[in-house]
Amino acid sequence: MTDVTRLTLAQARDALQAKTLSAVELTQAHLDAMAKARGLNAYVLETPDQALAMAAVSDARIASGTAGPLEGLPLGVKDLYATKGVHTQACSHILDGFKPDYESTVTSHLWRDGAVMLGKLNMDEFAMGSSNETSFFGPVASPWLPPHRDGAWAREALAGDKKGLLVPGGSSGGSASAVAAHLCLGATASDTGGSIRQPAAFTGTVGIKPTYGRCSRWGMVAFASSLDQAGPIARTVRDCAIMLRSMAGHDAKDATCIDAPVPDYEASIGRSIKGKKIGIPKEYRIEGMPAEIEKLWADGVAFLKAAGAEIVDISLPHTKTALPAYYIVAPAEASSNLARYDGVRYGLRVPGKDISAMYENTRRAGFGPEVRRRIMIGAYVLSAGYYDAYYVRAQKIRTLIKQDFEKAYAQGVDAILTPATPSAAFGIGEKGSTDPVEMYLNDVFTVTVNMAGLPGIAVPAGLSADGLPLGLQLIGRPFDEETLFSVASVIEESAGRVALPQPWW
Repeated sequence: MTDVTRLTLAQARDALQAKTLSAVELTQAHLDAMAKARGLNAYVLETPDQALAMAAVSDARIASGTAGPLEGLPLGVKDLYATKGVHTQACSHILDGFKPDYESTVTSHLWRDGAVMLGKLNMDEFAMGSSNETSFFGPVASPWLPPHRDGAWAREALAGDKKGLLVPGGSSGGSASAVAAHLCLGATASDTGGSIRQPAAFTGTVGIKPTYGRCSRWGMVAFASSLDQAGPIARTVRDCAIMLRSMAGHDAKDATCIDAPVPDYEASIGRSIKGKKIGIPKEYRIEGMPAEIEKLWADGVAFLKAAGAEIVDISLPHTKTALPAYYIVAPAEASSNLARYDGVRYGLRVPGKDISAMYENTRRAGFGPEVRRRIMIGAYVLSAGYYDAYYVRAQKIRTLIKQDFEKAYAQGVDAILTPATPSAAFGIGEKGSTDPVEMYLNDVFTVTVNMAGLPGIAVPAGLSADGLPLGLQLIGRPFDEETLFSVASVIEESAGRVALPQPWW
């Protein structure tokens, strides 16, 4: 019998509608796969009873002809999204035991359309990280085997501290690992500086960060409010298009959410890109870029040329300032957003001799090292005497970055092609232990998209010399995700879908 967890989301949807597969069977198969893969640590909470109950309702709706667009499709939910009555901690100790009495807008849209919740997915604490190693619940392992290692070695490492296994990227590492390991058909994720696109590139999956305002942020635990955006990770471009259509939509509870119709993104798949102008920014050719990343980029250009696209060289002159500016703006907003966690109303509380001591003790125990580091940086750049020198200057640079993109699009460019990451996935414990900046450099190709509020998609385009996935990134015009899906589907078809790992765990 075919392993139904190996189906794409679109294939599973069609099988359910054809009644050759039931939602309960599909959900149970994923629950069984999750149980066997607990060593990967992709899920921090499994919800089997809720999942099977939702699947039974879906089967009834399919039988009655009232099925929604995602009816019966089992998904994972990043721990950043509020799920009513279910563990929601953003993988931080400070939110210990928190179960909200409300549902995030994005997940409520998914359940409205019939999706099934399998559980909550691991992530970097408060979405601060590029490797999913900062989670209070421990690191997530990628299902991809490290070079020159076999399953026996990897299983031993999995049972230990996971050192030497590959990271799945971050902060949405649980989402990417679960999708790549066939532990869900798709997953919600979030992207503040690349946290959808970088893990997708590391794991051979597809991830799209929509335009800022396309999806509601209501009910998402905030990191940096002007940068955060919800989006999906799935195994194909089509699957991401299907998920995004349900996730997106106006929400009166989020003043930054656009009030505009949501296109049928799936209809964009397979559209001709003949005559489309694809920009190649010279500033993304950074010093020390590996030859295999250069080749991947050149291959992407060749794929699009062969499909009839026009390739044009462009300049985004303020690209080099994006990373330092981002690491001022994001921590500044984080220090403000995370000030609400004090142990008074919910989550962790560590007693002290007075209320000030209780605040200090709770925050010291509740936040991990990376979160504390960013809160301190944020508080510093917002403090008197430094606000103008750092924060205001970073916001001015942000405006210049946005204007660079506007000039490119004003010249008729339809999308911009770049690498998604500067390398393939690295090992757990390999980066950032002594120098945090080493880890921050993983976001070098992705942060500009968030700073400018643009849509970006990462799509697998090849393998490294060690046989690990490499991804390309497409950056689009504001609210033109349709073009990104069209162009990304050309790359996906031309490069061939990456064969995801068989279970070794």
